Amino acid sequence: MYLADRSTPQTPTSAPDRLRGTVRAVSPTVLALGTVSLVTDVSSEMVSAVLPLYLVMGLGLSPLGFGMLDGVQNGVSALVQLTGGHLADRVRNHKLIAGIGYGLSALVKPLLLVHHLGALGVSLALDRTGKGLRTAPRDALISLSVPPERQGRAFGLHRAMDTTGALLGPIAAFLILGVAAGGYDAVFAVSGCVAAFGVLVLLLFVPSGTSGAAGGPAVASAPSGKNPQLPAPRRPGPEERADLRAAFALLRGRRLRALFGCAVLLGLTTVSDAFLYLLVQRRTGVAEQLFPLLPLGTAAVFLLLALPAGRLADRIGRRTVFLAGHAGLLLAYALLLWAPATPALPYLVLALHGAFYAATDGVLPAAVAAVVPERLRASGIALVGTGQALARFCCSLAFGAAWAAWGDGPALASAAAGLACCAAVAGVALRPTGDPR
Repeated sequence: MYLADRSTPQTPTSAPDRLRGTVRAVSPTVLALGTVSLVTDVSSEMVSAVLPLYLVMGLGLSPLGFGMLDGVQNGVSALVQLTGGHLADRVRNHKLIAGIGYGLSALVKPLLLVHHLGALGVSLALDRTGKGLRTAPRDALISLSVPPERQGRAFGLHRAMDTTGALLGPIAAFLILGVAAGGYDAVFAVSGCVAAFGVLVLLLFVPSGTSGAAGGPAVASAPSGKNPQLPAPRRPGPEERADLRAAFALLRGRRLRALFGCAVLLGLTTVSDAFLYLLVQRRTGVAEQLFPLLPLGTAAVFLLLALPAGRLADRIGRRTVFLAGHAGLLLAYALLLWAPATPALPYLVLALHGAFYAATDGVLPAAVAAVVPERLRASGIALVGTGQALARFCCSLAFGAAWAAWGDGPALASAAAGLACCAAVAGVALRPTGDPR
């Protein structure tokens, strides 16, 4: 419950009014970065939607080879995150490093038109490198552009816009394949143009420099009637420089160390999306032609809940929402293990999967931003993100091996038991001290 000002008349607000209020409550930087992510995700998901069929049926790559290629890509992206975060803090220009990451992903798109496995592998590797470079600087820009008490909402809005692109990308690829004579080449060409447009939006609408934590670039006060001037840049002292030693020294802090350890622990028991969709298909008998639509179910729920989950995290605490998201994922595992195969089962599992991402994907960087100093913001976010991504990669390898050795049921049961134990440990390690967020 909360106390309301009874002296102020309460008037009902419509959904558009609430949306406009939410948009006004966040920084224009967040909206600009959300637009960049939306456009870029349309481009990348257009390729991802057709890539498995193109590699396996068009270029003759075996499914095992595709799985290995996909795993290496994700591993490269996770490792490069650390480099991107360090460079952004080192040069003190988050937009520059994020722009290099977005630009690299757009620049290598034409290599997809070469029709050679080597060129395509280089393109995918460089695309993942660009994604890794831009992730931490982008999240640092978001956290530095809004006050701490609104960061959950800001990350939620950004993730909602990002997921909108993930929904539109496969639809765009489907429409292009249906009307264009070039088939896959048409999809790759349009994807490159869309990616270039995303870079243009970044250059034109995302402000340069480092933003202040209070909600925008710092502006020096000026006498009345005069235009305010940006303060002269100050050369950082040795104790303020963002080097690798200072970045890794962040883990000496108890709160960040707890976040890092819990993100890694929970990542070790988070089954990859591809395996989860395969389990849904095998458990419920979803038709093969409908299998590509399963990720859209997760993305739709993620889109709907990302902003409410971020606002809830700002209100009741990010620890609570983060752990609740993993509890939802554990429930999805339980449904796949023990629930009867009813027509509603796929919808329930996908809804819980989308809710898991809504409660964790933006909430974790918001929690990290609250305990990391501004000069090392990107490095701190990258440290936790890299640890979580590598842990999930290890979980995928272990889950695949367990599936091959014991079957899908025992493998999922092991993951569920591990997730329950790790969530209990995380609940203790992340107990609130001081600021409950």
